[in-house]
Amino acid sequence: MQTKAFKEPFQYKKIPIDELRERQERDKTDRARNTAGTVKRIWSYLSREKGMLLLVILMVFFSSAMSLAGPFMVGVAIDDFIVTQEAAGLGMLLVWLFIIYVLHSLSVFLQNYWMIGIAQNTVYTLRSELFQQFHRLPIAFFDKRQHGELMSRVTNDIDNINNTLNQSVIQIFTSILTLVGTVAVMLALSPLLTLITMVIIPVMFLAIRWITKRTGPLYKLQQQHLGTLNGYVEETVSGQHVIKTFSQEKRVIREFQEHNENLQHSGFWAQTFAGFIPKVMNMLNFLSFGLIGLAGGVLAIKGIITVGVIVIFTEYARQFTRPLNELSNQFNILLSAVAGAERVFNIIDEEQEETDEASARMIDHTNGHLAFDNVSFAYEETPILKQISFTANPGQTVALVGHTGAGKTTIINLISRFYRYDFGSITLDGIDLRNIKRSSLRKHMGFVLQDAFLFRDTIKGNIRYGKLDATDDAIIKAAKDANAHDFIKRLPSGYDTVLDQDGSGISQGQKQLITIARAILADPAILILDEATSNIDTVTELHIQDALKRLMEGRTSFVIAHRLNTIQEADKIIMLENGQIIEQGSHQELIAQQGHYFKLYKGQLKNHA
Repeated sequence: MQTKAFKEPFQYKKIPIDELRERQERDKTDRARNTAGTVKRIWSYLSREKGMLLLVILMVFFSSAMSLAGPFMVGVAIDDFIVTQEAAGLGMLLVWLFIIYVLHSLSVFLQNYWMIGIAQNTVYTLRSELFQQFHRLPIAFFDKRQHGELMSRVTNDIDNINNTLNQSVIQIFTSILTLVGTVAVMLALSPLLTLITMVIIPVMFLAIRWITKRTGPLYKLQQQHLGTLNGYVEETVSGQHVIKTFSQEKRVIREFQEHNENLQHSGFWAQTFAGFIPKVMNMLNFLSFGLIGLAGGVLAIKGIITVGVIVIFTEYARQFTRPLNELSNQFNILLSAVAGAERVFNIIDEEQEETDEASARMIDHTNGHLAFDNVSFAYEETPILKQISFTANPGQTVALVGHTGAGKTTIINLISRFYRYDFGSITLDGIDLRNIKRSSLRKHMGFVLQDAFLFRDTIKGNIRYGKLDATDDAIIKAAKDANAHDFIKRLPSGYDTVLDQDGSGISQGQKQLITIARAILADPAILILDEATSNIDTVTELHIQDALKRLMEGRTSFVIAHRLNTIQEADKIIMLENGQIIEQGSHQELIAQQGHYFKLYKGQLKNHA
């Protein structure tokens, strides 16, 4: 089947010059510094394998010497044995040529073998650091980025670095050594013929400079479009239910086509410009051979050089332009790897979640007494919470209600220290949260969220995630308390049933019961419930509410709810609007006030009547 590029041959008539120029202008001052800095940083990872690198470099020296010795001996054979018809000497020289080429092949194999090991160790370290960095970044970082685009950093970008290290590092070393050695031998044989051969260098340099000046930004553009495409694919695959529900398949396919065409467009021009280099080099090769043949023939006729020298120069001219050709090709590959490495290092260099204050300490026990005192918080300079004050006594259930964007989830994020509040104070048992280590604080907290997230693991493994050292009996007891035991036992493999990441094979309500069992097993002092009964059928909701009552008993609980009939028994209901508390009290107290909560409650009753 023909691709779109062949169906529409004039599709690529116009270079993405506007986007390219914009990128060039934006990055003009930083590009050289960033590229050099990125290469230096990659080298810092490679240099950790100093012993293996030394062996590789030694093999590169050896293979380069062997590649130079072969053509030289061919020239010697022509002058000393073929012209003089000395068969014995020619036979011995052929034996030595065979040995040289065997040693060359062996050294090339060893250097490639060792370099693959170095490259794999390097990308292993990079991938590990990047993955560890993901777990050190604040929640706000992930809120602003597509997960697929982040996954592209771990997969595509690091694979790009790996391929470049495998292919380019040795090639660059070999090319440089071969280039230097070739020029040295050529000068020793005939400085005049060497000078004639060098005529092509300025032309070659200008051509390569013109090409690589354009390929660098294009490779960066290609990697950017690749990350965007991966993010969009991940988003649409995860949202298939929503897409099909609203019959948005055509729109999604059209948008994917736009992203795909952007990647195709930038990739086409990046590869097109990169493909100019071998064509230019081949043309210059032919020019070089012509010059050597013409000038060498004249010099040989005059007796200044021999025919063997012309043969050596012809082969060395090929070896001279080949390293330049390979260097230019590897430079393009290196630019592509640098573009990927920059994206990886950008994540590694992201500001991590704030470290615990020096005064922060571990807590072994908490009563669950939480107090907000004039707490204000802004997200990227946009005020979210304004002078929030309330108290949650040990064992109380505090419900947070209000329209979307009122600040309910932000309060939860501040309690769990996913965000840092700007003003005021939040205390737990009289201790400011900033004086408690985050890991210690979260150890005493349990979460049951609207989206029941399950890992690709057994049901037993998913429940045990709340307490990794829990026994099987403790897991079963937690499942029974969560009203999950009966449906689990009906599954083909019971507690050993393996779930996919999205929990396919069980209902949304059953997934929620598993997350409640996980929270029960963790036995937290503070419980966070975020719309835990939303989108659940009535019968399952009763099971969940019964399980939640057992879970909430004796614990300080914060409940985010839109359906007010589910929080009537809460000890305190806090009504939020535009980041401020406008009412707080029990259900009966707020109904008696006939204020905002009363109107919202009556409105929901009317809608459900």
